[in-house]
Amino acid sequence: MKKLINDADSVVTDALAGLAAAHPRLLGVDLATRIVYRRQGATPGKVGLVSGGGSGHEPLHAGFVGYGMLGAACPGEIFTSPVPDQIIEATTRADGGAGVLHVVKNYTGDVLNFEMAAELCAEEGLEVATVLVNDDVAVKDSLYTAGRRGTGATVFVEKIAGALAESGASLAEVAKVAGEVNARSRSFGVALAACTVPAAGKPTFELDESEIELGIGIHGEPGRSRAPAAPLREVVRIAMDAVHEDMPLSGEVLVMVNGMGGTPLIELYGAFAEVAAYLAEKGATPERSLVGNYVTSLDMQGFSVTACLLTGELRRLWDAPVETAALRWGR
Repeated sequence: MKKLINDADSVVTDALAGLAAAHPRLLGVDLATRIVYRRQGATPGKVGLVSGGGSGHEPLHAGFVGYGMLGAACPGEIFTSPVPDQIIEATTRADGGAGVLHVVKNYTGDVLNFEMAAELCAEEGLEVATVLVNDDVAVKDSLYTAGRRGTGATVFVEKIAGALAESGASLAEVAKVAGEVNARSRSFGVALAACTVPAAGKPTFELDESEIELGIGIHGEPGRSRAPAAPLREVVRIAMDAVHEDMPLSGEVLVMVNGMGGTPLIELYGAFAEVAAYLAEKGATPERSLVGNYVTSLDMQGFSVTACLLTGELRRLWDAPVETAALRWGR
């Protein structure tokens, strides 16, 4: 294993220190509690958003802390959920007095720890609502969760709900739109090669050079089936068919072609061209798009596609200004 690290045990702390050094005006980082928060603090009277999960998915979640998105994030160890104390600390930092929305990906550890943290926050008088992201159509149950996994739609939920929170909406309103975005979003991922967790020192699963893994998750877990490697057009069609069968694609669509950490942009843009052609066949339009690394799985080679059926209001909130380390426009 060759990694640009000092030590497997310090990977997360070293990365957080680098994040703080790279974005001192934007972010504050507490290395002791492993909390990333807005440098200017919570805005009084505004709903705060908090998310978190295992590290290894960068820029998710810490890279989306800032204006128009999260108030704070709590990264756990690699592919390991943050502990309740972290989540409570992040929630406290994001609280501006109007309540806090927890954006939780549907993985068992995340769900249990965020539930416990929310209960403890409520005992202290802090109002918390939760949205569970479960957009992955590949599997109904996995090694990490009961029900569908939360993947790429997390970015859409954080951005759109975050924009509504900036406008002064109530916690109930912000939670409602977050749930709507999740309900209107679906994802499917494909791997060409597995990722390598530094502490393990070997790939999380083995793939022959002539094989691809269909329906992978973001923790290096295998997918729902294995298939022969094929031209990009065919691979994208497999992914898009899975999305379309679960949620028929029509009208204006917000689309993310997401790299899993080890895929060059030239290949991701090629994938987007095929996604756009597929949508055109279905009478749909990629009205808004992201192409790049947003929800990764360390150094996994592959991609995922996430589609969200837009409404005029969701498009307006997507277009609203945002300023984070990983996503910024309009300011």
